[in-house]
Amino acid sequence: MPFLSQKPIPPSERLIFALDVPGPEEARHMVQRLGPSVIFYKLGLQLFLAGGYFELIDWLRNHQKKIFVDLKIFDVPETVRLAVDRLNHRGITFATVHGNDSILAAAVEARRDVQVLAVTALTSLDRFDLKQLGFQCEPEELVLSRARRALELGCDGVVSSGLEVARLRAETGSGLTVVTPGIRPVANRDDQKRTVDVTQAFLNGADYIVVGRPIRDASDPRTKAEEIQASIRALFPRADSPV
Repeated sequence: MPFLSQKPIPPSERLIFALDVPGPEEARHMVQRLGPSVIFYKLGLQLFLAGGYFELIDWLRNHQKKIFVDLKIFDVPETVRLAVDRLNHRGITFATVHGNDSILAAAVEARRDVQVLAVTALTSLDRFDLKQLGFQCEPEELVLSRARRALELGCDGVVSSGLEVARLRAETGSGLTVVTPGIRPVANRDDQKRTVDVTQAFLNGADYIVVGRPIRDASDPRTKAEEIQASIRALFPRADSPV
């Protein structure tokens, strides 16, 4: 297991649940339903546009939850700088930023207590999709190129499909935090194309995984989350202290 994460992250915090629900009321209900089975929550664009986003962040923090703001911030550098600055001092752990060097540099300059994650390539995109977007390369090459830039510019980490993490680790080392979405426990039939299962994501070098629909759409979301946590504990049996 050459790429298994050695970062001192409590095993229960390596699972990030994608809180993709229609609004804050549904979000609070899901958090309460999941109880202690999930510590870390990702809040994306759907919730942001529903209103009450920062009030929900405060509520999660007051319930001792960790927060990942996944808005994939992309705009002119000054606007990105101001946006990231608004996320400081709110108890937010991660925020995603997308763009070229000047955009990422602006985000890094503005961060204080929030960690900046650079988006590499969405897990819903395959080689054909990237070609339509004008990229004449394999997904792995795009991910590696963007990860190298993120590291050079001082980003705290990247968001990367589990398919690319092993090579990313081999070429960039263990310094970058890697958050891996597109986790599917079985053969996949939805819009996520570049997927791996829980164990493979961590063996390839992920520090955290993001799981949404497999938990949210389960007949018993809490039981499904607990099953995933058990898989994680089997890989990381030591109860490490928080970073």
